[in-house]
Amino acid sequence: MATLLIIIGFILVIVGIIGCVAPAIPGPPLNYLAMMLMQYAKQGQAYTTRELVIWAIITIIVTVLDYFIPVFGAKKYGASKLGVWGSIIGLLIGLFFFPPFGMFLGALLGAMAGELLIGKKNMAAFKAGWGVFIGTMVGIGFKLAASIMMSIYFIKALF
Repeated sequence: MATLLIIIGFILVIVGIIGCVAPAIPGPPLNYLAMMLMQYAKQGQAYTTRELVIWAIITIIVTVLDYFIPVFGAKKYGASKLGVWGSIIGLLIGLFFFPPFGMFLGALLGAMAGELLIGKKNMAAFKAGWGVFIGTMVGIGFKLAASIMMSIYFIKALF
């Protein structure tokens, strides 16, 4: 049973890291769930209660911030909702067609396309697109940092 939990946990670690860049997959919560499975598989000996509480708080904070940071970047640079959606769509297209760097360029170009569609001029569209891009990348960075650290804790608990 413990081996099965560890295998499921390892799958969650991988999907969790992927989820940091794929908008529909909650990356850090999946990594935290993997840690909980490891804790159960190791009969409560993998992590201290303090570590689990700290990682739970970090997971909640990073997940909540992921919703606010792109919006803050968009508002700061004058982006519209269409610019934000364009960024998300561009990120996904870039991720699938030109991984891994295509997601960065796709987010920027998608945000600019969204802004151009609502009638903004080139420089205003670029500025708004840049704000969405920066906000999105900062959110992804926070999620990746948390997920990678939880992944390291998970792997470390194996040994």
